[in-house]
Amino acid sequence: MTAITALTAQNTVGVFGVVETPPEFLRTQIRCVLDDIGTDAFKSGMLGGADNIAVVAEEIAAYRTVPFVLDPVMIAKGGAALLHDNAVDALIGVLMPLATVITPNIPEAERLIGRRIVDERDMVEAGRQVCALGASAVLVKGGHLPGTILTDVLIADGVEEAFTAPRIETRHTHGTGCTLASAIATRLAQGRSLRDAVADARAYLRAAIESAPGYGAGAGPLNHGVAITEIARG
Repeated sequence: MTAITALTAQNTVGVFGVVETPPEFLRTQIRCVLDDIGTDAFKSGMLGGADNIAVVAEEIAAYRTVPFVLDPVMIAKGGAALLHDNAVDALIGVLMPLATVITPNIPEAERLIGRRIVDERDMVEAGRQVCALGASAVLVKGGHLPGTILTDVLIADGVEEAFTAPRIETRHTHGTGCTLASAIATRLAQGRSLRDAVADARAYLRAAIESAPGYGAGAGPLNHGVAITEIARG
Protein backbone atom coordinates (compact mmCIF):
# COMPACT_ATOMS: atom_id res chain seq x y z
CA MET A 1 0.00 0.00 0.00
CA THR A 2 1.30 3.41 -0.91
CA ALA A 3 1.13 6.92 0.49
CA ILE A 4 2.15 9.27 -2.33
CA THR A 5 4.77 11.80 -1.23
CA ALA A 6 5.11 13.55 -4.61
CA LEU A 7 4.00 13.47 -8.22
CA THR A 8 6.85 13.20 -10.69
CA ALA A 9 6.92 13.78 -14.43
CA GLN A 10 9.53 11.31 -15.61
CA ASN A 11 10.41 8.60 -18.08
CA THR A 12 13.44 6.40 -18.68
CA VAL A 13 15.47 9.41 -19.82
CA GLY A 14 15.03 11.69 -16.80
CA VAL A 15 12.89 13.55 -14.29
CA PHE A 16 11.19 16.63 -15.74
CA GLY A 17 9.13 17.92 -12.83
CA VAL A 18 8.18 17.26 -9.20
CA VAL A 19 5.12 18.39 -7.25
CA GLU A 20 5.25 17.51 -3.55
CA THR A 21 2.21 16.31 -1.61
CA PRO A 22 1.09 18.76 1.11
CA PRO A 23 2.26 17.36 4.48
CA GLU A 24 -1.15 17.06 6.10
CA PHE A 25 -2.57 15.28 3.06
CA LEU A 26 0.35 12.87 3.22
CA ARG A 27 -0.53 12.27 6.88
CA THR A 28 -4.14 11.59 5.93
CA GLN A 29 -3.07 9.01 3.33
CA ILE A 30 -0.91 7.17 5.88
CA ARG A 31 -3.58 7.17 8.57
CA CYS A 32 -6.30 5.97 6.18
CA VAL A 33 -4.24 2.87 5.43
CA LEU A 34 -3.04 2.19 8.97
CA ASP A 35 -6.42 2.74 10.63
CA ASP A 36 -8.23 0.40 8.26
CA ILE A 37 -5.74 -2.22 7.05
CA GLY A 38 -2.56 -1.88 9.10
CA THR A 39 0.91 -2.90 7.92
CA ASP A 40 3.62 -5.46 8.60
CA ALA A 41 6.48 -3.15 7.52
CA PHE A 42 7.24 0.39 6.40
CA LYS A 43 9.48 1.48 3.55
CA SER A 44 10.12 5.11 2.70
CA GLY A 45 11.69 6.48 -0.45
CA MET A 46 11.48 9.92 -1.99
CA LEU A 47 10.26 12.36 0.66
CA GLY A 48 11.29 15.74 -0.73
CA GLY A 49 11.32 18.18 2.16
CA ALA A 50 11.69 18.42 5.92
CA ASP A 51 7.94 18.86 6.51
CA ASN A 52 7.08 15.56 4.83
CA ILE A 53 9.94 13.83 6.66
CA ALA A 54 8.50 15.07 9.96
CA VAL A 55 5.05 13.71 9.10
CA VAL A 56 6.40 10.29 8.09
CA ALA A 57 8.51 10.11 11.26
CA GLU A 58 5.57 11.00 13.48
CA GLU A 59 3.29 8.41 11.92
CA ILE A 60 5.90 5.64 12.01
CA ALA A 61 6.80 6.47 15.62
CA ALA A 62 3.14 6.14 16.58
CA TYR A 63 2.97 2.72 14.91
CA ARG A 64 6.38 1.47 16.05
CA THR A 65 5.79 -2.26 16.16
CA VAL A 66 7.00 -3.26 12.68
CA PRO A 67 10.26 -3.04 10.68
CA PHE A 68 11.07 0.17 8.80
CA VAL A 69 13.39 0.27 5.77
CA LEU A 70 14.64 3.78 5.02
CA ASP A 71 15.79 4.32 1.44
CA PRO A 72 17.30 7.84 1.60
CA VAL A 73 16.36 8.87 -1.94
CA MET A 74 18.32 12.02 -2.70
CA ILE A 75 19.26 12.01 -6.38
CA ALA A 76 17.48 10.48 -9.38
CA LYS A 77 19.42 8.18 -11.68
CA GLY A 78 19.61 11.00 -14.24
CA GLY A 79 21.00 13.45 -11.67
CA ALA A 80 17.88 15.37 -10.61
CA ALA A 81 17.78 16.32 -6.90
CA LEU A 82 14.94 14.55 -5.05
CA LEU A 83 15.72 15.70 -1.50
CA HIS A 84 16.00 19.35 -0.51
CA ASP A 85 19.30 20.46 1.00
CA ASN A 86 17.53 21.57 4.18
CA ALA A 87 15.95 18.13 4.58
CA VAL A 88 19.15 16.10 5.03
CA ASP A 89 19.44 17.06 8.70
CA ALA A 90 15.79 16.12 9.25
CA LEU A 91 16.33 12.75 7.60
CA ILE A 92 19.35 12.06 9.81
CA GLY A 93 17.99 13.42 13.06
CA VAL A 94 14.29 12.56 12.87
CA LEU A 95 13.79 9.58 10.57
CA MET A 96 17.02 7.60 10.71
CA PRO A 97 16.73 6.65 14.41
CA LEU A 98 13.41 4.92 13.67
CA ALA A 99 14.80 2.73 10.86
CA THR A 100 15.55 -0.97 11.08
CA VAL A 101 18.00 -0.43 8.22
CA ILE A 102 18.97 2.45 5.93
CA THR A 103 19.96 1.63 2.33
CA PRO A 104 22.08 4.43 0.78
CA ASN A 105 23.84 4.07 -2.55
CA ILE A 106 27.32 5.57 -2.95
CA PRO A 107 26.25 9.18 -3.76
CA GLU A 108 23.72 9.13 -0.91
CA ALA A 109 26.24 7.73 1.56
CA GLU A 110 28.74 10.37 0.45
CA ARG A 111 26.19 13.09 1.11
CA LEU A 112 25.37 11.66 4.54
CA ILE A 113 28.99 11.50 5.71
CA GLY A 114 30.43 14.39 3.69
CA ARG A 115 33.31 12.64 1.92
CA ARG A 116 34.16 10.56 -1.16
CA ILE A 117 33.80 6.76 -1.34
CA VAL A 118 36.13 5.10 -3.84
CA ASP A 119 36.36 1.44 -2.82
CA GLU A 120 34.95 -1.29 -0.58
CA ARG A 121 37.07 -0.20 2.38
CA ASP A 122 35.51 3.26 2.12
CA MET A 123 32.06 1.66 1.97
CA VAL A 124 32.65 -0.14 5.25
CA GLU A 125 33.91 3.02 6.91
CA ALA A 126 30.95 4.98 5.52
CA GLY A 127 28.59 2.40 6.96
CA ARG A 128 30.23 2.76 10.34
CA GLN A 129 29.88 6.53 10.15
CA VAL A 130 26.20 6.32 9.20
CA CYS A 131 25.64 4.02 12.18
CA ALA A 132 27.39 6.62 14.33
CA LEU A 133 24.82 9.16 13.08
CA GLY A 134 22.07 7.05 14.67
CA ALA A 135 21.24 4.25 12.25
CA SER A 136 20.60 0.79 13.70
CA ALA A 137 21.91 -0.92 10.56
CA VAL A 138 23.19 0.21 7.17
CA LEU A 139 23.33 -1.44 3.75
CA VAL A 140 25.77 0.58 1.61
CA LYS A 141 25.09 -0.27 -2.03
CA GLY A 142 28.11 -0.33 -4.32
CA GLY A 143 26.56 -0.18 -7.76
CA HIS A 144 28.08 3.23 -8.54
CA LEU A 145 31.64 1.97 -8.12
CA PRO A 146 33.49 0.63 -11.20
CA GLY A 147 34.32 -3.01 -11.75
CA THR A 148 32.82 -6.27 -12.95
CA ILE A 149 31.93 -7.38 -9.42
CA LEU A 150 29.24 -5.46 -7.56
CA THR A 151 29.52 -5.35 -3.76
CA ASP A 152 27.01 -4.24 -1.12
CA VAL A 153 28.09 -3.96 2.53
CA LEU A 154 25.74 -4.62 5.45
CA ILE A 155 26.67 -3.35 8.90
CA ALA A 156 24.32 -4.48 11.67
CA ASP A 157 24.84 -5.23 15.37
CA GLY A 158 28.57 -4.69 15.00
CA VAL A 159 28.82 -7.34 12.26
CA GLU A 160 30.03 -6.39 8.78
CA GLU A 161 29.22 -8.56 5.76
CA ALA A 162 29.90 -8.03 2.07
CA PHE A 163 27.47 -9.38 -0.54
CA THR A 164 29.00 -9.75 -4.00
CA ALA A 165 27.76 -10.72 -7.47
CA PRO A 166 28.88 -10.26 -11.07
CA ARG A 167 27.69 -6.96 -12.50
CA ILE A 168 24.91 -7.23 -15.10
CA GLU A 169 25.76 -5.09 -18.12
CA THR A 170 22.45 -3.38 -18.89
CA ARG A 171 20.91 0.07 -19.08
CA HIS A 172 17.64 -1.20 -17.58
CA THR A 173 18.18 -0.21 -13.95
CA HIS A 174 15.35 2.27 -13.32
CA GLY A 175 14.23 1.93 -9.70
CA THR A 176 16.78 -0.63 -8.54
CA GLY A 177 17.24 1.07 -5.16
CA CYS A 178 13.51 1.35 -4.54
CA THR A 179 13.00 -2.25 -5.59
CA LEU A 180 15.73 -3.53 -3.28
CA ALA A 181 14.44 -1.58 -0.27
CA SER A 182 10.86 -2.69 -0.91
CA ALA A 183 11.94 -6.31 -1.22
CA ILE A 184 13.91 -6.09 2.04
CA ALA A 185 10.85 -4.63 3.78
CA THR A 186 8.67 -7.42 2.38
CA ARG A 187 10.97 -10.14 3.66
CA LEU A 188 11.29 -8.47 7.08
CA ALA A 189 7.49 -8.35 7.21
CA GLN A 190 7.51 -12.11 6.62
CA GLY A 191 9.76 -12.64 9.64
CA ARG A 192 13.14 -13.09 7.96
CA SER A 193 16.28 -11.85 9.71
CA LEU A 194 17.81 -8.66 8.33
CA ARG A 195 20.76 -10.56 6.87
CA ASP A 196 18.50 -13.09 5.12
CA ALA A 197 16.08 -10.36 3.99
CA VAL A 198 18.99 -8.56 2.30
CA ALA A 199 20.20 -11.76 0.61
CA ASP A 200 16.69 -12.63 -0.60
CA ALA A 201 16.06 -9.09 -1.84
CA ARG A 202 19.32 -9.02 -3.77
CA ALA A 203 18.44 -12.30 -5.48
CA TYR A 204 15.00 -10.96 -6.42
CA LEU A 205 16.49 -7.71 -7.71
CA ARG A 206 18.99 -9.58 -9.86
CA ALA A 207 16.24 -11.69 -11.42
CA ALA A 208 14.15 -8.56 -12.05
CA ILE A 209 17.07 -6.86 -13.81
CA GLU A 210 17.94 -9.94 -15.86
CA SER A 211 14.35 -10.22 -17.13
CA ALA A 212 13.73 -6.48 -17.65
CA PRO A 213 11.26 -5.93 -20.52
CA GLY A 214 13.51 -3.45 -22.38
CA TYR A 215 11.25 -0.39 -22.44
CA GLY A 216 12.37 3.15 -23.19
CA ALA A 217 15.41 4.92 -24.59
CA GLY A 218 17.18 5.38 -21.26
CA ALA A 219 17.26 3.56 -17.92
CA GLY A 220 14.35 1.19 -18.41
CA PRO A 221 12.19 -0.41 -15.71
CA LEU A 222 12.71 -3.84 -14.16
CA ASN A 223 10.46 -6.88 -14.32
CA HIS A 224 8.84 -6.69 -10.90
CA GLY A 225 6.62 -9.63 -11.74
CA VAL A 226 9.56 -11.99 -12.22
CA ALA A 227 8.68 -14.23 -9.25
CA ILE A 228 5.05 -14.43 -10.32
CA THR A 229 6.17 -15.30 -13.85
CA GLU A 230 8.35 -18.14 -12.60
CA ILE A 231 5.51 -19.54 -10.48
CA ALA A 232 3.16 -19.36 -13.47
CA ARG A 233 5.66 -21.33 -15.53
CA GLY A 234 5.63 -24.04 -12.89
